[in-house]
Amino acid sequence: MTPNEKTKVLIEALPYIERYHNKTVVIKLGGNAMSEIRNATEDIAFLKRIGIKVVVVHGGGPEIDKELKKLGIAPKFINGLRYTDEKIIKAVEKIFQRINKRIVGKLKSKGVKTISAVNCIDVRQKSKDLGLVGEITKIDKDKLLKHLASGYVPVISPIGIGKQNQRYNINADTAASRIAVALAAEKLTILTNVDGVVIGDNLLSHIDFKTAKREIKNGNINNGMIPKVEACIYAVKNKCPKAHLINGLIPHSLLLEIFTDKGIGTEVVYKNGNK
Repeated sequence: MTPNEKTKVLIEALPYIERYHNKTVVIKLGGNAMSEIRNATEDIAFLKRIGIKVVVVHGGGPEIDKELKKLGIAPKFINGLRYTDEKIIKAVEKIFQRINKRIVGKLKSKGVKTISAVNCIDVRQKSKDLGLVGEITKIDKDKLLKHLASGYVPVISPIGIGKQNQRYNINADTAASRIAVALAAEKLTILTNVDGVVIGDNLLSHIDFKTAKREIKNGNINNGMIPKVEACIYAVKNKCPKAHLINGLIPHSLLLEIFTDKGIGTEVVYKNGNK
């Protein structure tokens, strides 16, 4: 890259740096993107150093599947959500603790003040068919705001607390969207293992609510992509200005999405033309 090209990159990034300075960004790291966690944590460290408040929510689907296989339990999903019973919730907690510790450790190694934020999601049972899957009733935003005010990056596992301290599994995309809304975040970015929403062979740079709901109904948006798209819709509908789906396997995808005019992935918008 020539000096002139480097200058253009910095000039292009400047308005975005100004826009997000001292604002909150919620980043959901997908289980499939864990192999590229080094790039994600480098990006998060960069965001933190330029004055952006970052909250991380992580998934862990592939590692949970491996753990359940060891236990002889076949994964079962209903509309993209994992059926969870007592044995499964114990396995889920074990894996989430491992992933959370890994993310916290990686961020700390890059000089970022980081904390594992626990017991900040209250839930009730979502449905009997799903077992111990929680529907979020409250986010402890005061706890999270206190962490942010103290300069920490909270790292949150999607485990909810119900009646009698019962633990519930929560879809990580859903948790990230509720947290983004509760904290009045400027942006929600969901990292996954695909480039975004693909209809046919076309990657959509934007998708509006109406189109998204139609494509879910038609089966073109399916499986685990359903809760991701629905999470983005919820966030935008509830006044989160920006919600994106991007490929976490692309090196420095967070920086490319946030600080370039073209961006990457798919932005979910109220209607096309409204960014």
